[in-house]
This record gives sequence, C-alpha cells and structure tokens, in this order.
Amino acid sequence: MPERLKLIMNNLREIILEYRPDQVAVEQVFVNVNPKSTLLLGQARGAAICAAVLHNLDVSEYTALQIKQAVVGNGHAHKDQVQAMVIQLLSLSGSPGKDAADALACAICHAHGGVGLGKISLGLRMKRGRLV
Repeated sequence: MPERLKLIMNNLREIILEYRPDQVAVEQVFVNVNPKSTLLLGQARGAAICAAVLHNLDVSEYTALQIKQAVVGNGHAHKDQVQAMVIQLLSLSGSPGKDAADALACAICHAHGGVGLGKISLGLRMKRGRLV
C-alpha cells in the first residue's frame, strides 16, 4: 500500500507542476459500509492533500451533499444525475467515467461556492449543504 500512496502523491505532484493550479478541491471522506474501503480512501486523500500542500496550494473540502447540491440542485442525487449535469455544465462532447465526473463535480462545486472563479456565490451561505 505505501507504494500506491507514493504513486498517487508523485503523479499528482507532476500534474501540479505541469498545469500550475492555484487551488485544490477534494471531497470529504464519508463512512462507507466497508470500513477498510473508507480507510484506504482516506489514505489516498491524504496523499493527494499532501501533494497539494507541498506546493503551497490552498485545499478546500466539500461533502458529497454539498457537491451534489451545487451541481444537480439536489444533495441526494444519484451518480448518473451528477454525471449528466457535469456533461451539460461543461459542454463535454463525451461522457466522463463516474469517478471522473465526481472529480469534475467537486471542481464545479468549488467554483460555485468555494473560493474559485470569483466567488460566484458571494453573499450566499451554506445551510445543510445548500446555498441559501
């Protein structure tokens, strides 16, 4: 497992050096039915966050509820709904995989409610995962 974490961190560091982002958005860990899967996901997130922090990038975290609310308008939307809205919002010609769509949805959430893209939601606040 340590080799996989090293691979995640090193690959993300390469991506950061190539594309030079100034912010990072990640989904918060949720408790899965399988505790082992939850722990492995947490470790992968930690490696990703470390890669960002080593490059002095601001890291924002969002819950799945916040991400779904920002992208679909329903905090309890299904993955296929998130995927469809990501395609529509970004005018994609193809269909990203569900995991890639989740990552793009996190970026969209950040742009809408986080510190990204001029704080589109300036003046709004979060209440139970919804912008109000």
